[in-house]
Amino acid sequence: MAGGGGGGGPTPKQEELQPHPVKDQLPHVSYCITSPPPWPEAILLGFQHFLVMLGTTVIIPTALVPQMGGGNDEKARVVQTLLFVAGINTLLQTFLGTRLPAVVAGSYTFVMPTISIILAARYTNLPDPTERFRRIMRATQGALIVASALQIIVGFSGLWRNVTRYLSPLSAVPLITLVGAGFYELGFPGVAKCIEIGLPQLILLVVFSQYIPHVMHHVRHVFDRFAVIFTVPIVWLYAYLLTVGGAYRHAPPKTQFHCRTDRSGLVGGAPWIRVPYPFQWGAPTFDAGDAFAMMAASFVALVESTGAFIVIARYASATPVPPSVLSRGIGWQGIGILLDGLFGTVNGSSVSVENAGLLALTRVGSRRVVQIAAGFMIFFSVLGKFGAVFASIPLPIFAALYCIFFAYVGAGGLSFLQFCNLNSFRTFFILGFSLFMGLSVPQYFNEYTSVAGYGPVHTGARWFNDIINVMFSSKPFVAGIVAYFLDNTLYRHESVRKDRGYHWWDKFRSFRTDTRSEEFYSLPFNLNKFFPSV
Repeated sequence: MAGGGGGGGPTPKQEELQPHPVKDQLPHVSYCITSPPPWPEAILLGFQHFLVMLGTTVIIPTALVPQMGGGNDEKARVVQTLLFVAGINTLLQTFLGTRLPAVVAGSYTFVMPTISIILAARYTNLPDPTERFRRIMRATQGALIVASALQIIVGFSGLWRNVTRYLSPLSAVPLITLVGAGFYELGFPGVAKCIEIGLPQLILLVVFSQYIPHVMHHVRHVFDRFAVIFTVPIVWLYAYLLTVGGAYRHAPPKTQFHCRTDRSGLVGGAPWIRVPYPFQWGAPTFDAGDAFAMMAASFVALVESTGAFIVIARYASATPVPPSVLSRGIGWQGIGILLDGLFGTVNGSSVSVENAGLLALTRVGSRRVVQIAAGFMIFFSVLGKFGAVFASIPLPIFAALYCIFFAYVGAGGLSFLQFCNLNSFRTFFILGFSLFMGLSVPQYFNEYTSVAGYGPVHTGARWFNDIINVMFSSKPFVAGIVAYFLDNTLYRHESVRKDRGYHWWDKFRSFRTDTRSEEFYSLPFNLNKFFPSV
């Protein structure tokens, strides 16, 4: 109750409320893109990135190889090859591409056109499963080799630079948000396939990374930085004890496959030492329909990777990526897809979203750490048995990691709203409509496919069906395209330019207008003289 009379002092002036300041570089990052941690720490962090990317590297061949007619031996060789090529592609991207700490690995975007090749009529009547596997593998190789040309041309010609120059923070938000959050079906549904393993992993990871560091201040960075290395072995050992203790002896086959530590078939199928090499499955075969479908997937992966590059730059505490650097990165990603086709990985490459989330968890955006991770990928792909031991970690453990890492990437996308006017109805419409359509359209396509066995576009031309179905089944692609179109066509005048946050990225649209771009993105060995960034 306020007192009367003149005895009391003046009422203190209410502190003026201020919004949080806008930051074009993320603060509180322990090691940014150009500042590597000490070597022992960097090696452990690199191994952690290797562990995280193993999930996708195992899940995709596990889903595709049996449908192709391959057994455990073929599956182990495909996992080895995918791991080997991922290591090479990551090194190419970190040395010559965007130079961001981006892991380039297998991509779910390419699964749909690969399944279309598997189901092609010309392979259904082959009696020998091994021959069928090799024929399908060579067809996917041919399709990937052709599809790689799209990203190589669009990237190195500078065409993608011209497209991304019109990207504003507002149109980037739906793209990046769904690059992360759009993978929700790989999160808790994967954990629930073996809840007694997946849920402890999820809880432990949250406790180790978020709660313990705030209780034990003197060792806080040990727990949040190495949370994956601490928690995965604990839950993996627990899963192993359940397996040898006979907990799953009478469980249904599906439960055994997801929960047991000895069901992957990778350790038995993997050779001790083997170096993957180009054309190891035979000469690639080419089919125009397969190539068109794979090119559609390549275009979708190009859009998704653009969003991933932007959020990785954010979590590495770098400045926004100049369009010329994005274009260069896409060109090198195209080279990566070409290598996928030459080696036969049964899958194309794009930026690993889960590893982008790991940058946020550890607060270490160092380029060197990811290059060390690439070394682990190549090392363990050649030493097949050792790599297969790590690759046999039960998949619900990886699903638990995804719950946190995909969420971090989605939140990273939302962070770009700080540059936009959130009191503008134009902003509300573009943001809400693009996010809603990005979730709703793919939901329709995926539901239709699961019920009917084929996509909503079902004409006599299989290649045309695949192109439309692949594109509109990707959440970030639909959201990104809708947001980009609306943001660049909906009543553009000077005040709108500020509403969409476009002016914040003005100085980063050219490589030379901000001195920090040189520090973060210039090529090594003075290569900028020969490959100038515009």
